[in-house]
Amino acid sequence: MSYDWVIDVLFWIAVVFLIVVYVSWRATRLDRLHVRVETARAALDAALVRRAAATLELAASRLLDPATSLVLATAAHEARTADAEGREFAESDLSRALRASVDQPGFVDALDARGGGDGRAVLEELESAAAKVAYARRFYNDAVSQARIARRKMLIRVLPLAGRAPLPDFFEIDDDPPGI
Repeated sequence: MSYDWVIDVLFWIAVVFLIVVYVSWRATRLDRLHVRVETARAALDAALVRRAAATLELAASRLLDPATSLVLATAAHEARTADAEGREFAESDLSRALRASVDQPGFVDALDARGGGDGRAVLEELESAAAKVAYARRFYNDAVSQARIARRKMLIRVLPLAGRAPLPDFFEIDDDPPGI
């Protein structure tokens, strides 16, 4: 009695099983990449809010001249209240306003003379917040890049493994921190 057909059936069952396992692995990987993008976006949003809050704290500290305080407070407010479409522009404007204010010659010395240690603490908080924005944006854009690369694969496009998840966009802003 010949059992060649049984071996053929078992072979094809094994092949189908391996294909299903591979497709499931790719779908799980893509889902993890999307979760990573969402987590990185939440961290970026938190860092941007923290930077705006530190800017508002500096503007309200009464350590700056009224014009500089107004410019910083306005830029921080615009960054916090911007809609999704205008957020990148508002955050870039905040970065430029911070650099224009803080990078003035003698700014730190004048702040120290007006507020003593309070001015230094506010500047350190602002410097830390600005650095975290730069790091968070890099992590987010790296996660977006990896998700986009994964979604360009043939299998992902042929089988709708991404589901209805939108293609993530990069977050491009001028995030050079002020030279404190």
